[in-house]
Amino acid sequence: MLTKVYGSAVFGVEATTITVEVNIDKGIGYHLVGLPDNAIKESNYRIAAALQNNGYKIPGKKITLNMAPADMRKEGSAYDLTLAIGILVASDQIKAEHLDEYIIMGELSLDGSLQPIRGALPIAIKAQEEGFKKFLLPSQNAKEAAIVKDLEVYGIDSIAQVINHFDTGAPLERTIVDTRSEFFNALEHPDFDFADVKGQESIKRCMEIAAAGGHNIILIGPPGAGKTMLAKRLPSILPPMTLREALETTKIHSVSGRMRENVGLMAHRPFRSPHHTISDVALVGGGAYPQPGEISLAHNGVLFLDELPEFKRTVLEVMRQPLEDREVTISRAKFTVTYPSSFMLVASMNPSPGGYFNDPGAPVTSTPAEMQRYLSKVSGPLLDRIDIHIEVTPVPFDKLSDERKAESSIDIRKRVTEARKLQTERFRESESIHYNAQMSVKQIRKYCALDEYSKTLLKNAMEKLNLSARAYDRILKVARTIADLEAVENIAGHHISEAIQYRSLDRDGWLG
Repeated sequence: MLTKVYGSAVFGVEATTITVEVNIDKGIGYHLVGLPDNAIKESNYRIAAALQNNGYKIPGKKITLNMAPADMRKEGSAYDLTLAIGILVASDQIKAEHLDEYIIMGELSLDGSLQPIRGALPIAIKAQEEGFKKFLLPSQNAKEAAIVKDLEVYGIDSIAQVINHFDTGAPLERTIVDTRSEFFNALEHPDFDFADVKGQESIKRCMEIAAAGGHNIILIGPPGAGKTMLAKRLPSILPPMTLREALETTKIHSVSGRMRENVGLMAHRPFRSPHHTISDVALVGGGAYPQPGEISLAHNGVLFLDELPEFKRTVLEVMRQPLEDREVTISRAKFTVTYPSSFMLVASMNPSPGGYFNDPGAPVTSTPAEMQRYLSKVSGPLLDRIDIHIEVTPVPFDKLSDERKAESSIDIRKRVTEARKLQTERFRESESIHYNAQMSVKQIRKYCALDEYSKTLLKNAMEKLNLSARAYDRILKVARTIADLEAVENIAGHHISEAIQYRSLDRDGWLG
């Protein structure tokens, strides 16, 4: 007897429906075909034990299981439940009506209980698109899949529940998630708040500008000045994610298996802070069976690189193209996957190997040669993609001991959100550009027009401070954001002069 059961495979952040065909015939043998990997080939041992421990068995006949399309590689243990139900139905051990309405996925334990799977959200989206009505999967992943409208999602704890549902009509409890209420409830309670930061008003101002325009930023300062503390609070002032952005971000984390159990939609922007020993593959993604890297896990959020010069140069260089294109493409001989990677880069570094620069009372000093060698680890082309360079100085005692509360992240975020609304309206006709940091040269010329005073100011600054040519467009983009925070249409001289301050590394005496 031939039976068809439906599962799904995830490639990149998209899913493809897999048809599992089970044929039982005279003879003996167990043949699993359709390019399964080792985890799937081993499934017959898990399935046999799970069925036996629940009062069923794999029949002693010739069983052929085909995973179609047969030329596409399948991987992972999530097909155990799909294969087990197919065997039970094909061998007439259970009855199953309307099996073609279901997507069934889950990894079996030997006692028949289910383990969580990866990629539940993309699978649910594809199932709904292709007209499937119901999705059976482990209960730990049910909330994640239940985000999708017009698809009945049922969280399962064991294979016995599925067998009883098909064979005797025992009802299953449907998982229902109110996506909007869950999403908006999580927004008003950031884990880290700018109210905790004493002093550093100028740096907070920089962070506000970076968040408002989506600008990449680098913080330069001695140890203990508060660089990491400030960076960790940046996501709390970014505008709330739209539902579309939240869905995109959740899909990536679902595929990589990073979703917490019983979590539906990710409401907070991600904050990723990889260690400086990270490899280039771990940062941008890849591997024999490609997985998203840190830059994709930071999609719609913040990627924080602490102690930037300590990262291997090759690791930093592979970021150049994703920073520009806001996606990363990983090519293999037989297939290509593309992961989105639109993130804000926040980097921090000490001004010298010892951590202190031009400080006569410093415990450690560095020679000019050591300084140059240290700073040259960060390439010009990478710095070219960082809009704001700001020096962070240690906080004096009177500020540290001040009992007054600083401005909260929620108040700062209100101003940032208003500035982003202006940018959304400005770029509404463009599909790929949503905020100032993404502007092309053509749009800079259109939206960053300067009056004569501002032009003269910028010209003098570039000559006197020996600013590089690459700083020109960056200054205009940042000035445009400062003007948006003030809700004014035209860039004025004070916007330009403030933006010029944020190009420390372009000056003589820093990077050569």
